[in-house]
Amino acid sequence: MTVTPPSTAQENATEDWLHLDSQICFSLHAASRAFNGVYRVILKDLGLTYPQYLVMLVLWEQGTLPVKKLGEHLRLDSGTLSPLLKRLETAGLVRRERSARDERSVEVRLTEEGVALRDRALEVPRRIVTATGFDLAEIGALRERLDQLTAALDAAAAQELPGNR
Repeated sequence: MTVTPPSTAQENATEDWLHLDSQICFSLHAASRAFNGVYRVILKDLGLTYPQYLVMLVLWEQGTLPVKKLGEHLRLDSGTLSPLLKRLETAGLVRRERSARDERSVEVRLTEEGVALRDRALEVPRRIVTATGFDLAEIGALRERLDQLTAALDAAAAQELPGNR
């Protein structure tokens, strides 16, 4: 049996896969960094960083939550979340307290200042929509596709974990 070497066109197509601009992960990374730059400017008026804003979004939506649940919503581990919460607590926006039901659990609740900040934050999504240049339908479709991508990648990663084969 003879092996036929790949044609130059096939080699070039394969090589293109290793170009930075061919990587979907880099496109997502670049878009994320661009979003962070826009959020940095918009959130400056609120005195929040982008990760702090995400924490506040979850608390405005869900109310008081255990740190563990908050981390699950944000896909953050406690080592990353704890410093964020500490800074938000220092700013007077949240309060951390041991749960009355389970002393091992710490709950995060909004302060009056944290609740009041929500009204000022209502303009943030509108400004982000404007910055994207997309209409609401395009943003919804993109978010849906990104959610599908995240689910597919989570499933692929889970299959690779030891004991899942």
